[in-house]
Amino acid sequence: MASGGGGARNDGYNAPYPRATTAPMPNPNRAYLLGPLLKGVSRSFYLTLRILPAGMRDPVGLAYLLARAADTIADTTLISPTERLDLLLSLRRCVNGSDDPARLADRLAQEVAGHQTQAKERALLESIRPAFDVLAQLDGADRDAVRGIVATLTEGMEFDLRTFPDERSGELGALPDLSDLDRYTYLVAGCVGEFWTAMTYRHQPGVLREDAAIMQRRGIRFGKALQMVNVLRDCANDLRIGRCYLPTDVLGRHGAQPRDLLLPANSQRMRPVLFELLRLALDHFREAMAYTLAIPRTAVRLRLACLWPILIGLETLWLLVQNDAWLDPAQVSKIDRKAVYRILGRSTLRVMSDRTLRRWMESEIERIERALSA
Repeated sequence: MASGGGGARNDGYNAPYPRATTAPMPNPNRAYLLGPLLKGVSRSFYLTLRILPAGMRDPVGLAYLLARAADTIADTTLISPTERLDLLLSLRRCVNGSDDPARLADRLAQEVAGHQTQAKERALLESIRPAFDVLAQLDGADRDAVRGIVATLTEGMEFDLRTFPDERSGELGALPDLSDLDRYTYLVAGCVGEFWTAMTYRHQPGVLREDAAIMQRRGIRFGKALQMVNVLRDCANDLRIGRCYLPTDVLGRHGAQPRDLLLPANSQRMRPVLFELLRLALDHFREAMAYTLAIPRTAVRLRLACLWPILIGLETLWLLVQNDAWLDPAQVSKIDRKAVYRILGRSTLRVMSDRTLRRWMESEIERIERALSA
């Protein structure tokens, strides 16, 4: 795909994103960092990373790895939010080249790595120094793009640490209104769609024929769609660490307040809140669908990398809309492995047909909407 698209470059579409010209990085640590380590910490996202066209894998994989390390820092509850924030800001400075990665690596080894119960998380933190070496070897445009996305993602983690109480305090914080939720979903996911789009224009020149500004907007909505799935699916567990991402203005419209969500018995009563936010998520998914169908049929890898999270996300929303105990942390709506494999197999067979893909995605959205209206 990369070579096929290279000769069809259209400056009207690709001018904002300089074409990549460098070969894969020779760093001996790269194979481990962007192979076994990345696979171990990236969960299902590794499927998407592996299907990406070759030129995109290194910058996207490295960005994910650095962001995952930042997320591990932000989620380490055995150190205070103040300490976590200080380490997070230090990591951001290292990514931007204004702090010493060796000093950060020492701090993480001493202050955070020992608190990790999972070996993979510990290995990730212990590999932060070579990850910065790999970052330094990216070409200038890719390095700047990785720095930008990691800075924005860590801003989202900073938002969490500054907005919500210490997880051990027993207190509950909530986002005030939908604009705060919209900003949050941009910081932690919408920006990924933006980055993804930039990497596509840069590493797959000529593939995206739509105007870059349109694709950037759709890419942001794509990321927000996926984060809305996380927000709604994980609501019950987030509430128990003091975080209510469901805005108080939405709750207020339905005669509720954040603490009402802590009672699983209120699952039925709170369904209007869930349904309002599900409709917002579906609006985002429509833009994600338009994004995916704008990718040419011949760009099979890129199409599948976008198609899989959409279909998995919509299947998760379908489970959620049927879950009469969605506020019970023991009954999280989660798609099982068999369903994931079924989606992977079916989509691979249908990826070349615009009509079939459109009908499939639209039918998934429509069945959720019918359930919301029942």
